Amino acid sequence: MNLFADMHGLVNDSLLRLVEEGVLPPGLDMRDAAGGQDYVLPEGPPRDAAHGDMATNAAMVLAKRAGMKPRDIAGPLAAKLAEDSRVASADVAGPGFINLRFDDAFLQSAIPAALKAGPDFGRSRMGRGRRVNIEYVSANPTGPLHVGHTRGAVFGDALARLMTYAGWEATREYYVNDGGAQVDALARSVYLRYRQANGAEADMSEGFYPGDYLIPVGEALAAEFGDTFMEAPESEWLEPFRDRAVKAMMDLIRDDLARLGVEMDFFFSERSLYGDGRIEAALDALGDRGLIYEGVLDPPRGKAPEDWEPRPQTLFKSTEYGDDVDRPVKKSDGSWTYFAPDVAYHHDKVERGFDQLINVFGADHGGYVKRMKAAVAALSDERVPLEIHLCNLVRLLRNGKPCKMSKRAGTFVTLSDVIDEAGPDATRFTMLTRKNDAPLDFDFDRVREQTRENPVWYVQYASARTHSVFARAAEAGIAADDSALAEADFSLLVHPADRALIRKAAEFPRSIQMAAHHREPHRIAFYLYDLASEFHAHWNLGAAEPELRAVQPDDVRVSLARLALYRSVRVVIFAGLDILGVTPMTEMR
Repeated sequence: MNLFADMHGLVNDSLLRLVEEGVLPPGLDMRDAAGGQDYVLPEGPPRDAAHGDMATNAAMVLAKRAGMKPRDIAGPLAAKLAEDSRVASADVAGPGFINLRFDDAFLQSAIPAALKAGPDFGRSRMGRGRRVNIEYVSANPTGPLHVGHTRGAVFGDALARLMTYAGWEATREYYVNDGGAQVDALARSVYLRYRQANGAEADMSEGFYPGDYLIPVGEALAAEFGDTFMEAPESEWLEPFRDRAVKAMMDLIRDDLARLGVEMDFFFSERSLYGDGRIEAALDALGDRGLIYEGVLDPPRGKAPEDWEPRPQTLFKSTEYGDDVDRPVKKSDGSWTYFAPDVAYHHDKVERGFDQLINVFGADHGGYVKRMKAAVAALSDERVPLEIHLCNLVRLLRNGKPCKMSKRAGTFVTLSDVIDEAGPDATRFTMLTRKNDAPLDFDFDRVREQTRENPVWYVQYASARTHSVFARAAEAGIAADDSALAEADFSLLVHPADRALIRKAAEFPRSIQMAAHHREPHRIAFYLYDLASEFHAHWNLGAAEPELRAVQPDDVRVSLARLALYRSVRVVIFAGLDILGVTPMTEMR
């Protein structure tokens, strides 16, 4: 049940009736007047709760098309809306907004709906079963994940959970960059650790990966091969050392992701694209569309990109799909550019039949956005949209000041370091307290505070409180099982604080739709914090106003109604935290 979707439908129906009655001109295009496509709902709670339960700007959106003043539309529309039994009042405000107040019974119906739906409350068919591939993390397999990867992992995983909840069929994918020069550098670094394990010195100079995490890999190679390769040329050991090193790093990465609660559906190897004709096939597909040619790019202004050469290269006409310049796919010496396997990889995604592709990149990959969108648009004849979401930097703090941590990796703070200190739940929730493309401060002291300044604790505390109140009810002899709560008299919940809490819980289905549409899982974290605030305010009022307490031994009817309200809040918190990948608490530890 979605109260706001119901009202969205009522607004549309009322507008159509005004057209039929001649108040609005015939043939008026209202597709985006009160909502738009794909469940985008501008109708939502007004900024000031005193103004009502929902506001709509339909009259303002329609005014230009109708050739009328917004208030000349808003007046008749408000009157029409007020005729519906679900609407207690509809008032025109400002230049043409309409503020609606829900009928109490309509608002209260959200409680039994949440209790009946349980963990599916708010789940929608918005995605209509469309298949979406969400690629995220995709860190080079050269070491453990660092704190920057942590944010991308949390965002990508929460986005996949959110879109699945909203009706998409999401595939979580990791692109293993095991085909470039960085894995050869990894193999050489591991070779030094192998020599070290056999008693030689390891000179980890520039160009090698110095982290201690490679020591066990070198020791394992020494145990497997003994001193066989100690004096052997690189051509003999590079490939087997590279294969074993990449596998060891991917095992490490999988373990890190598991600690964070992230599980991938598919790991795609870049190396698998080489030697089987898939890169050639992808470029042939572009060539068949007249998008591949031999040419020399103009010298760039400022710093030259790594794929620019002052001689003929094989180029992709990415400018035909919105890119700034055409992009090289093959160098003048016949070797592939870094871009070529990425084109082949996305060609493979298109061929797998996904309806939509989403990539989650670090902020340092912003320059790659236009060329990848151009490639996918060309390869799919613009049938398959590609979205790319950038995750900005994370700054680690302690008591508000930048902090230094042990860097077991040698050059960076690992995901494992962060989880060791903060725990997976606090790490995940905190990573979602800012929009993904905004910088984020992660304060280790803040995530341990037991105050409302710590969002994850504040929401967890609300979750625990909804459990504790049922223990109190049992002690008072009030049977508050599911059947009793389903039969509660919700019309007793008319206090403004009751109403405010019901309204906030009822917003959850709309919050899901808005977050999924905008691909912004942080909206769920914000919503849960607001819901927790409303819940704690209601709880605290009970200390001053006994009639607001959930457990009233002398009034079982009111107790059951309010216990049902608290249970519905718990349902929402559990569902929301599950989308974020955070474990709800039944008691605070």
